Amino acid sequence: MNLRLSRLTLNLTIAFSISISANYLAAADNTALVNQFWSTPDNAQNAEIQSQLISSSSDVSTLYQLLKTGPTYRSDVPTGQQESIRIAADGTRFPFIFLVPDNYDPTHRYPVEFMLHGGVSRPEWEPGGGWWRRGFDSLEQSDRIVVIPASWVDAFWWHENQAENLPAILNTLKASYNIDEDRVTLTGVSDGGTGAYFFAFKQPTPWAAFLPYIGHPGVLRNQQSGGGYRLYFENLMSKPLYIVNGENDRLYPASSVAPFIEILAEEGVDHIWKVVPEGGHNTNWLPDEAPMIEKFKQDNPRNALPERVQWVADRTDKFNRNLWVQIDSMSQTPGLLEVNRNGNEFRVLARGVSEFTLLLNPEEVNFSQAIQVYVNSENIFDEIVAQDKQTLLHWASKDLDRSMLFTAELKLKTGE
Repeated sequence: MNLRLSRLTLNLTIAFSISISANYLAAADNTALVNQFWSTPDNAQNAEIQSQLISSSSDVSTLYQLLKTGPTYRSDVPTGQQESIRIAADGTRFPFIFLVPDNYDPTHRYPVEFMLHGGVSRPEWEPGGGWWRRGFDSLEQSDRIVVIPASWVDAFWWHENQAENLPAILNTLKASYNIDEDRVTLTGVSDGGTGAYFFAFKQPTPWAAFLPYIGHPGVLRNQQSGGGYRLYFENLMSKPLYIVNGENDRLYPASSVAPFIEILAEEGVDHIWKVVPEGGHNTNWLPDEAPMIEKFKQDNPRNALPERVQWVADRTDKFNRNLWVQIDSMSQTPGLLEVNRNGNEFRVLARGVSEFTLLLNPEEVNFSQAIQVYVNSENIFDEIVAQDKQTLLHWASKDLDRSMLFTAELKLKTGE
């Protein structure tokens, strides 16, 4: 009898040890796959990694935590001033410089500052030299990563190819460096300032704040300058702006920007406007203003999952998403969505929108209870929503953002 018990105990111990070892190996394999997932922005390679994560991870909650924790970043990455080129799908080469602190610590999350230069009407230039690099050596700092992309006559900051390029550069850096996704700012000077306005109006999701210096948003409406966009001030409600213009600027005097600033104030857009007395089309004022600018950045991290999101779109192939809300189809142009989330209840004001998507985060809603959606005061959805790994990985691969993960999506129709 004692012998049988001993054998039974031994068998149970072996079985338990095998189970523990298998679970440990599976967890280790998943951690390695997550490292590969975050460090592989290439769509084809990333799709294969996603398939392996779906088949190997035990449940969506475990995978969510692994993705939120993120990868183990390497310490042997290039630091100092680096130059790279991103090649778009159509073959266009987009050079950029990035400055990484010499004392880069892979365990620390670093803010990122994009700096958009002016003079975008110049012809395309060759890597390795050129006017656009002048003055940027002084931007290297020990507490952040600075990115200086390039723009030229065929790739203004407000062209669609740059709307694709800048987020792609950001994702490229995320693959190697530990970036604080909630502290990525977009600063621009002259035409670069106009570019900062463009992203604020049309593509704000990755950015924490916008700092347009000596630029003018009116350029974006001018078809001759490569714009022709309709500007919707509702789209500026979620991110703050720090605007500087010179009183005597020969291109964009402060008086020409004042009507725009008045609308910002009327609409309740969070902004600071500084007028430089007798200031021209330059940044001579920057050293004196720097402490206030740094405080502005520190005080305004991105909230990736705010309770209220609104967006106006006039197309659905681009510029139709803000954070966790996306406009998929419109009955008229433009379409407007204003969404307020209170726990599991979503109140939606929709105008001209026939279909839209809500992206759901497990820390913001309770998936064990029904999700309720009201559109224009009418209840159109009241059901329990299932989370799934495919949705989590799909949006994570698009955003590469540990602060903005979604385990379910609701695709809804308004009846318009």
